[in-house]
Amino acid sequence: MFVKEILQVKGSQVFTIPVSSSLSDVVDELMARNCGSLVVCDGDRMIGIITERDILGACAARHKSLDEIPLQPLMTSNVVTTTPADKVGDVMGVMTERRIRHIPVMDDGILAGLISIGDVVKAQHAELTTENHLLKEYIQS
Repeated sequence: MFVKEILQVKGSQVFTIPVSSSLSDVVDELMARNCGSLVVCDGDRMIGIITERDILGACAARHKSLDEIPLQPLMTSNVVTTTPADKVGDVMGVMTERRIRHIPVMDDGILAGLISIGDVVKAQHAELTTENHLLKEYIQS
């Protein structure tokens, strides 16, 4: 199974936020979108990702209110990405090894989607369930 198959089911919509936003803006957008991460953009260009974990780190520091904290210093700017042609098992390995819960999908330098570890686990589970069912049918026939 490949990443492109996850995107075919999930869709390619990616929630983004401008780099000029505050952490309060990030929290508002995450709540409005019911998601755990936002791709940070400068115009149409992805420059980072901000996650719930980043927000918790800022809250733990408690230096300022969320309105006063710019998102750019807290975002991950060296973003690990995947492509539609990557194998889901390989992506799962990278996400597990690096403790990443959200990974942007890039297709020829263009943001093509975003998948979560939940999407990857769901796809792997579906594939294994189908394989198990087919093997049982084969054995019984």
